[in-house]
Amino acid sequence: MSSLHPAFFLLFGGLLLPLLPLQARRVALVLLPLIGLYNLIGYDVGASQTYAFAGYELHIVRADKLSLLFGYLFHIAAFLAGLYALHLKDRLQHMTGFMYAGAAVGAVFAGDLLTLFIFWELLAITSVFQIWARGGTKAINTGTRYLLIHISSGLLLLVGTALHYQQTGSLALNHLGIDTWATRLIFLGVGVKCAFPLLHTWLVDSYPEATPTGTVFLSAFTTKTAVYVLARCFAGTEYLIYIGGAMAMFPIFYAVIENDLRKVLGYSMINQIGFMVVGVGLGPGMGVNGAVAHAFNDVIFKGLLFMSMGAVLYRTGKINGSDLGGLYKSMPWTCGFCIVGASSISAFPLFSGFISKSMIMQAAANEGHLAIWLMLLFASAGVFHHAGIKIPFFAFFSHDSGIRCEEAPRNMLWAMGIGATLCIAIGSFPQYLYGLLPYPVDYEPYTTTHVVLQLQLLFFSALAFVILKLTNLYPPELRSLNIDVDWSHRKLLPSAARLFMQIATPLRDGFINGGKRLAFALVEQVRQHHGPTGIFARTWLTSSSVLVVIIFLALYLLLYFQ
Repeated sequence: MSSLHPAFFLLFGGLLLPLLPLQARRVALVLLPLIGLYNLIGYDVGASQTYAFAGYELHIVRADKLSLLFGYLFHIAAFLAGLYALHLKDRLQHMTGFMYAGAAVGAVFAGDLLTLFIFWELLAITSVFQIWARGGTKAINTGTRYLLIHISSGLLLLVGTALHYQQTGSLALNHLGIDTWATRLIFLGVGVKCAFPLLHTWLVDSYPEATPTGTVFLSAFTTKTAVYVLARCFAGTEYLIYIGGAMAMFPIFYAVIENDLRKVLGYSMINQIGFMVVGVGLGPGMGVNGAVAHAFNDVIFKGLLFMSMGAVLYRTGKINGSDLGGLYKSMPWTCGFCIVGASSISAFPLFSGFISKSMIMQAAANEGHLAIWLMLLFASAGVFHHAGIKIPFFAFFSHDSGIRCEEAPRNMLWAMGIGATLCIAIGSFPQYLYGLLPYPVDYEPYTTTHVVLQLQLLFFSALAFVILKLTNLYPPELRSLNIDVDWSHRKLLPSAARLFMQIATPLRDGFINGGKRLAFALVEQVRQHHGPTGIFARTWLTSSSVLVVIIFLALYLLLYFQ
């Protein structure tokens, strides 16, 4: 077993990156993930590292097939993201990007809840710089909202951990379930990072506001770490089946009308996480295998799609579908790699998405969840519409926007090319990924039934898109801002606050003025009956004035803070 922590090279290598000159830093961006991956290969199933700290026994490394799979994945993702960001001179993005990847690796190898919490918060602190690095008021505000939400997720995890330790005396990161308030708080904290319904708006708010390279980092680590924790602690929780079904369904409708193509990919990410959450809810065996296999594939093909859109943004400065089109003439390689990513997320046979998504759907059918199977079938058709067709169509084809630009930088093309190769290789030879899964695999994706059903689904989805476009029924790409459930805090709460102040201010002024008039009347009454110098007069004036002030201050505070 290797003596170095699996996250060592990404975390501490990332800290050293700003100290290196540009050329040495570029070499380190490529080598650090590869050295870290080589170090990780030295870990055997069952390896562990335990340390005593402040009276607690912390398991900072717990290696099994589940954690090793995610460890390999995160090092591959860090390599692709580092190669993609090779042209940057920004030391801060390089440093925080690799530390972010290292935090994800540390989290998936954590063997106790306290160690998980430390890396959980480090994920938030390091990742926000990928948003702030874009600069401008909008990116600063978006990053601040992102940080607040993710710190809140960590607080839920910490409170749940403290209560769980008080109840059980254990910090072990094993199956928890949701039978106690402690584990429910942990579940909710993980749900925030996993973008559960109604908790998801941070993702589509923040990812499109990151830098072109920052979004590639962001797409790989946070949500997949949350999926890992669900698989580790909540596998077989039936609620997850229905939560995942909802996640797979509702983003489709937002993505179809969305103009910002990176925001379309954000909704698509929630859709794909929904498949993973369903798989985890179906429990150990084919369900969890399908979930973690799909997480592995999603990091690569979603990263490829974000890389292609990042290249478009980098070269044109535009990302809205209404502003793009015809870029296949200027960026043919980027266009080709984007189509590979689109084919993978759409689960075309011989592409990576097919060999994992079909496993989850088969597990749902085997468990008798017909309604969920139909929802996932609908979601598969929907993702082909908004990610498989819409993204490449409006960016590279559709109308000719007249934009003529250079092809993406060479390092971006290399990163996209390696990602595209992995998508095809995993889809064509699934046995290598299946061999890494946590449970024995008894599943064959390339049966006649699976292939024919998926091809029929894709054919009729494409036919529906063509008919909608030809009849002008497909939602047009409009220069607009679509508000999701964040309407509650972007519109509803500010409007309610303004209305409250409009009502409360006159009442407050009326109470204060009335109190003044009453106090003056009391003073006059006392002066007339007792004179201004008597002890009774002074006592009465003092006590009555204080009483009036207390009454009206209490009424004012009650109205103002209710």
